[in-house]
Amino acid sequence: MAGPLLRRRATALQPWLPRRGVTPTSRIPSFTHPRAHTTDAAPSSPDANPPPSSLASSSSPSARWTALKTAKPFSDFLTDTFSRQHDYLRISVTERCNLRCLYCMPEEGIQLSPPAHLLTTPEIVYLSSLFVSQGVTKIRLTGGEPTVRTDIVPLMKSIGDLRRHGLRELCLTTNGISLHRKLDAMVDAGLTGINLSLDTLDPFQYQIMTRRKGFDAVMRSIDRVLEMNKAGAGIKLKINCVVMRGINEREIVPFVELGRESPVEVRFIEYMPFDGNRWSEGKMVSFQEMLGVIREKYPGVMKVGGHRNDTSKTYRVPGFEGKIGFITSMTHNFCGTCNRLRITGDGNLKVCLFGNAEVSLRDIIRKGNRGEPVDEAALREMRLLEEVQTAARAHDEGEVVPPREQELLGVIGMAVKRKKAKHAGMTELKDMKNRPMILIGG
Repeated sequence: MAGPLLRRRATALQPWLPRRGVTPTSRIPSFTHPRAHTTDAAPSSPDANPPPSSLASSSSPSARWTALKTAKPFSDFLTDTFSRQHDYLRISVTERCNLRCLYCMPEEGIQLSPPAHLLTTPEIVYLSSLFVSQGVTKIRLTGGEPTVRTDIVPLMKSIGDLRRHGLRELCLTTNGISLHRKLDAMVDAGLTGINLSLDTLDPFQYQIMTRRKGFDAVMRSIDRVLEMNKAGAGIKLKINCVVMRGINEREIVPFVELGRESPVEVRFIEYMPFDGNRWSEGKMVSFQEMLGVIREKYPGVMKVGGHRNDTSKTYRVPGFEGKIGFITSMTHNFCGTCNRLRITGDGNLKVCLFGNAEVSLRDIIRKGNRGEPVDEAALREMRLLEEVQTAARAHDEGEVVPPREQELLGVIGMAVKRKKAKHAGMTELKDMKNRPMILIGG
């Protein structure tokens, strides 16, 4: 049976009382602050808890001076030639998905990689640990659809444990189909933010756009996030909507109205070209056109302040609890403040979503395991997690970094240094060879 949000989808998301049996805050994990880095870049999240040193500094000048003296410079391996510091890592944990969205999955489907070619759970945890040791403070798990991975919760728990080494945020990009069944366990594992993909508020249109059923399940997931937030979970919820002319542009205003009474952020995404999604400029609805549609209904809509590494331009309708954003990759790129790196499901590092240059991190890891996938036993035998911490200490103290980590960091550093100032323009992008979006990681 559909929930209240489904029945009022064109007007507002309703606030919810806690579900019976939910303890308001005792079961919600909190992230500790990472080691300090001196950096020009803003933190990945303005809402992250401030470090103990900054709390002390408000009343103790000596504490502030101590913090400054002990702060470590941001990793050179993650800093490109334009001084962009990459503290945000997106990891695709599966190529599989339970939907077939028009803009993401080619109509004929995709050729899945052989299982042995994909990163194992220990390899994902190891790479997460390595990047966190170099200054990454935010990790987002993507896919495919990450919730279809059978061990997604234990994987999140292992990555969430990296908060003691500097991780601030552990986020998930999901279509929401299965989220409501796993959300409580994910929050216990350390989940702090969700980007939920939803491109229509019409159940019938949903089936056309995704080539699958599941609208009611998505609504249950949104309801459950709001319910948990009412109980104090503090999950950052963003609803991502790809706007395509002739398909869903008439739903822009109803999506805005989801935030009338609930603190959700709806982000409208300009339709982007990827292999197999039949992109054309005529199908793309620009940020300015979308904003114009909203202003016709709500002329008072106003821009609100953003943060250095934001991917979206944020607006608010006066009197609404929620916000709206626009991801303008096609008409107004935000490359100048990009702080994001991607690892694909088969272990390749991509420094730009629209770039086709990739380097394999998986193959370097597996060299120490005779080229075979690293399982839990091999993880322990190779002492991978211990070696990451050894490498971090050695790098900080000017000592010799273990060979495997030295090679990985060298490859990562060279890839980051090759990152261009900005991606190609709209005309060039539509003709460039790149993976389908589902094989990159949303």
